[in-house]
Amino acid sequence: MNRFLLILVLLLASGCELPSIIQADQYIEPIPLEASEDILVYENVWDRIKDASSSEQANLDEKTLGYINTYLSNPAQLDKLLEKGRYFIFFVLEELDKYRLPAELALLPYIESNYDPFSISASGAMGIWQFMPATARIYNLEDTWWYEQRHDPLVSSKAAVRYLAYLHNRFNREITYTLAAYNGGPTRLEKQIKLNKRAGKPTNYENLKLPKQTKEYVPKFKAILELVVNADKYGINLPNFPNKKVLGSIELDGQVEILAFSEFAGLKPEFVYKLNAGYTKWASPPGNKTIFNIPVELEEILNLKKDQFIQTNQINWVTHKVSQGDSLWKIAEEFETEVNVLKKVNYLASNVLSLNQELLIPLSNDQNQTFIPYQAHIISEGDTLWNLGIQYKISPAEIAKNNGFRMNSPLTIGKELNIGNKNIYRTINSKKRTILYSVKQGDSLYRIADIFNIEISDIRSINELSNNEIKPGQVLKIIIKAF
Repeated sequence: MNRFLLILVLLLASGCELPSIIQADQYIEPIPLEASEDILVYENVWDRIKDASSSEQANLDEKTLGYINTYLSNPAQLDKLLEKGRYFIFFVLEELDKYRLPAELALLPYIESNYDPFSISASGAMGIWQFMPATARIYNLEDTWWYEQRHDPLVSSKAAVRYLAYLHNRFNREITYTLAAYNGGPTRLEKQIKLNKRAGKPTNYENLKLPKQTKEYVPKFKAILELVVNADKYGINLPNFPNKKVLGSIELDGQVEILAFSEFAGLKPEFVYKLNAGYTKWASPPGNKTIFNIPVELEEILNLKKDQFIQTNQINWVTHKVSQGDSLWKIAEEFETEVNVLKKVNYLASNVLSLNQELLIPLSNDQNQTFIPYQAHIISEGDTLWNLGIQYKISPAEIAKNNGFRMNSPLTIGKELNIGNKNIYRTINSKKRTILYSVKQGDSLYRIADIFNIEISDIRSINELSNNEIKPGQVLKIIIKAF
């Protein structure tokens, strides 16, 4: 007999009521649906949430009513808020079902982050579920220079639902406790429940001594739930979110530049970033494969033609953290590249490195280790090294060096010249791109510069900012170093 059933039998035998808290294992495996179970089919996700709602909404408290009125005072803003869940809410509902959790918990990201995978709080919480670093580590959410899984809307949702399952079981499947524990932490909530019990006070959520933010959290959730469940009553037109899969995926070989993929897929870069927000740089992490989330209607057609993209996608990078004894020469030798390449791609003005400094290291493609394509020019009448230098924006001396002759050597009409390879390792000058970035809550110029690996001064210059102050909703031009 498992632990839960044993406790239940003992309590029923003694005539006592169930305690407010039942301990559970940190990790709870999903319980697969039995084949014999009746699976209800809903036309849209809202009907699914309404039908499965476990909350008592008959008597709305004053705080909940206040939040409802706030939402209703700006219908256009509410419409925008609800729309932000379009590509993620069905996925969350499917995960909740695996753990037999209340369907209305799929509304939680609306009050956590506005369903914005880029969201960052002032305290460092990230993603649609606002995972703090400590909780993210418990649930093995990866955080590297290239990839932050707290921002990944699907990976973080799986982890968040596991955490909610743990909390829901720990607090005897009482949803207000589950919500309060998610916001304020289970230990604090548990302590307050025990204190009220010892003092002979009610242990329901409303009577617990909790932080103001946590006390406001449940009414906020109840307000959004009330508006969804009784949308007709409030004259709300819920967006059409079908109760079916809306995201597919594509697997590509190697590391992939996000902007190049957006061109291949015919999608706006900002949209690709939103669906794949875990890739915090301009490209996916270096490795054997890359998986992109894409709209499900594009899944078949993009997978059919992905080979043509893979053939032209020739980037491969790693990051190296500078340690004691490192030098540019040592690192270049280790990774079989050149010092001047390392300096160019990392914007190094000198050969001096700092301890723990992150360097980008380009790796040669195995099939092209000794063959580097170059830009060719066929010499015609009137050509000189000087006018060719102007035409190709390269110094005459470099053209002479690339072709192994002196500056005063005559040019032979019809001969092919190696002008050089502007795209070697797909460096900065080859593919600068300007995108529009909408400032999110909690953003700073430092954070944005870190995400796109650019300088704060560059952001200020292109956007003509007189200081470092920015605000949510502000649109910035960002020049991405798309290697």
